[in-house]
Amino acid sequence: MSTSTSPSPSPPKRMRIRNLLPQLTIGRYTPGPLNSLTDVPGVLVHTQSIILPANATHKEVNTGVTTILPRRGWFHTGCYAGYFRFNGSGEMTGSHWLDETGLLNSPIVITNSFSVGPCYTGVYEYAIREYRNEKGLCDWFLLPVIAETCDLFLNDIGAMVVEASHVVHGIENASSDAVKEGNTGGGTGMMCQGFKGGTGSSSRQITGRVYNESSHTQEPITYTVGALVQANYGQMRDLRIGGFPIGLQFVEEASAEATRKREALEAQKLKKDGSIIIVLATDMPLHPVQCQRLAKRATVGLARTGGWGGNSSGDIFLAFSTAAEIPRDAPSTWNPTVSRSVQVVEDTSLNALFEASADCVEEAILNALCMAEDMTGPRGVEVKALDLERVRGMMERYL
Repeated sequence: MSTSTSPSPSPPKRMRIRNLLPQLTIGRYTPGPLNSLTDVPGVLVHTQSIILPANATHKEVNTGVTTILPRRGWFHTGCYAGYFRFNGSGEMTGSHWLDETGLLNSPIVITNSFSVGPCYTGVYEYAIREYRNEKGLCDWFLLPVIAETCDLFLNDIGAMVVEASHVVHGIENASSDAVKEGNTGGGTGMMCQGFKGGTGSSSRQITGRVYNESSHTQEPITYTVGALVQANYGQMRDLRIGGFPIGLQFVEEASAEATRKREALEAQKLKKDGSIIIVLATDMPLHPVQCQRLAKRATVGLARTGGWGGNSSGDIFLAFSTAAEIPRDAPSTWNPTVSRSVQVVEDTSLNALFEASADCVEEAILNALCMAEDMTGPRGVEVKALDLERVRGMMERYL
C-alpha cells in the first residue's frame, strides 16, 4: 500500500501594490522606470539584512542597514537638504547641521534604534580610509546622517549585531538598481499598522519648464521625485488603501484568537510605537528651505495610509535635491564672496512636486506592506504579512 503526501502549499507570492491592484490610482503622475528612489539620477541605495537564529548569546535577530548615497561623490560635493520632525520620539543625527547650513555631505543610513552608534562610526571608517590626507591625517569636517526606527518586537535589539563594517559595505556597494522592499535593510524587523512592515519605495516624474538664456524661451524638462520609507508605525484598524478602510475590515473579520494576539501585541507596541523614517530625493533644483517644505509633504502620504504621529513614534522626514553640487572645500575668505550661482524653482511652481511627493510616500508605504513577509521574533512573537488575496477581495467592492 502506498501513500502520497501532497506538497505543502507555497507561500503566496508577494507583489507591489500596482501589481496587486492594477486598477488602483495613486495620484496622477507617472512613476519613473523603476518606480523607486533610484529613479532620481545619481541616487544610489544598498540594503543589507542580518537574520540569525537564537543561540547561546542572543535570541532571534532580524535587523539590518539601509544606505542611501545622494551621489557617488557625496564626500566632495554636497546637496541642498532639509528635514521635518512630525513627531520626535526618534533620532536623525546630523540634523543640527542641516538646520544650520542646509547642506548634506553624508550618506543617509537607516537602521534600528540601538545601532545608530556603529552606523555613525561606519561612515567615519569609510571616509577616513578613503579621504585622509597625504600625511595620514583627517583635515575635514563630517557629520554623518543616521536615522532609526525600533525593531525590538521582532529582533533581539540588545544583541547589537550591526557593525560599522556593514555601513562600509553599504557605501561600497550602493547601486542604482531598484530598491529591495519588504523585509530588507533597516526595515528587516519592522512592523507597520499591525502587519509586517519594512522598506518601501516609489517615484514620480513631473514635467516642468526651464528658461533658456540663449533663446529666451522656456523649454520643457522632466524632473523626478522619489521616496524611500522605513515603515514601523501604526495600528491595524487605521490602515487605508486608496482611502478605503481595509484595516478596519481585517479587525472586524479576525477570529477571537487572532484578535487576542493582535491586542496583546498592540498593547506592547504602545510603549514604543515604532516610527517611520522617510527620505525624499529629487533632481529638481531646490534651495534648503524648499527642501524643508518638501519634507513636510511626506506627512500627507503617511496620513493617507493611516499614520497620525503617535506620542512615542519617531516620524522624521528628510528631503534633498541633487541639482546643485556644492563643493566641500570652497575657498575660505573673511569677506563675503560670491563664487557660484545656482538655479532654483520658483516657489509658486512647487505644487506639482508637493502633490507627487505625497503620492510617492503613500505608494512606498503600501509597497513595504505588500512586499513584506511573515516573521517570527524573540519570545515567539509572530507578525503576519498583509494577506494580499484578502486585500484584493476587499478592494473589489471599491474599485
